[in-house]
Amino acid sequence: MDQNELTISILVPCYNEEKTIRKCVLSWLNQTRPADEVIVVNDCSTDGTLKVLKEFKDRIKIVKLKRNTGNKSFVQEKGLKHIKTDIFIATDADTMMDEGFVEKVHSAFQDPNVSAFAGYVKSLRHNWLTACREIDYIIAQNLHKAAQNNINFLLVIPGCAGAFRTEVFKKYIAFDHDTLTEDLDFTFKINKNNLKIAYDQKAVVYTQDPDHLRSYINQMRRWYSGNWQNILKHINIVKKPIRAMEVSLIYMEGLVFYFLMFLIPILNIKSFFYLVAYCATLGIGFGTYAAIKRRRLDLLLYSPAYIFVSYINAYLFLEQFVKEVILRKRNSIWFHPERRAIT
Repeated sequence: MDQNELTISILVPCYNEEKTIRKCVLSWLNQTRPADEVIVVNDCSTDGTLKVLKEFKDRIKIVKLKRNTGNKSFVQEKGLKHIKTDIFIATDADTMMDEGFVEKVHSAFQDPNVSAFAGYVKSLRHNWLTACREIDYIIAQNLHKAAQNNINFLLVIPGCAGAFRTEVFKKYIAFDHDTLTEDLDFTFKINKNNLKIAYDQKAVVYTQDPDHLRSYINQMRRWYSGNWQNILKHINIVKKPIRAMEVSLIYMEGLVFYFLMFLIPILNIKSFFYLVAYCATLGIGFGTYAAIKRRRLDLLLYSPAYIFVSYINAYLFLEQFVKEVILRKRNSIWFHPERRAIT
């Protein structure tokens, strides 16, 4: 097949997204290289989501489910049955695409060896908590993910900014519905089959992150549960030394450092103050780097709060390790965060 003739779909699971869906649909439609089809799967929304979607009924395909599944991967699986294109982009109903996103996906898949694609996620600006999440995104994508890309072992394709060859996805990946982070499950399967993932930091999407602590904690709890579930499921992926090193740096080193964050104050209060000073320096350093990269002063101003958020993350990381790995109390609750209007 001539790679220039590749056809592309955008697949979006959707539930109670009336506050965000209009601007997101417009961003999916107004691309420099238009998608050949946009498929939105409505998981029996109870608000005005379907009414908004019907405004675009001549430009998008709306798939209405008979009953609510309450799970993103089930909704995506229903939508995949309607995809006939060579490539499909997986994104979320609270995520806007930069106008060149589809074009960059099309360009990446000109290489016939590329089986999947990872874009770059930015958090929509709102308050101090979303600023801390943006700092996290910059660290994860500009540092960790860039390094992973250099060793051909990208650890996760973002669930709101990924793309796949449809045939490859159906053959090697598919949906198991047995973890809470389907994007990590997809990526592990791709790596296990030694398939190529392209990563482009210029393929940008803008997503809405939790803006209050309860919602943030619920989301992080799901993410960490899903991470440990996937580690247990795909433990044989670390057979290659370079992959074992990368996974251990993230998970094993994380366990040790996060455990020490809570142990040191008990053992020695002076050492605890040194730890806080170290974390503060690190947080401000990351905030400065993020502020320069994004040209956003608020990322520097809110960077001290990054220490507080880091302690929340540490606790939840350890909590879910104990539950998922030690006690084997599997978390199967899919958390749907509250939305706010995109301005």
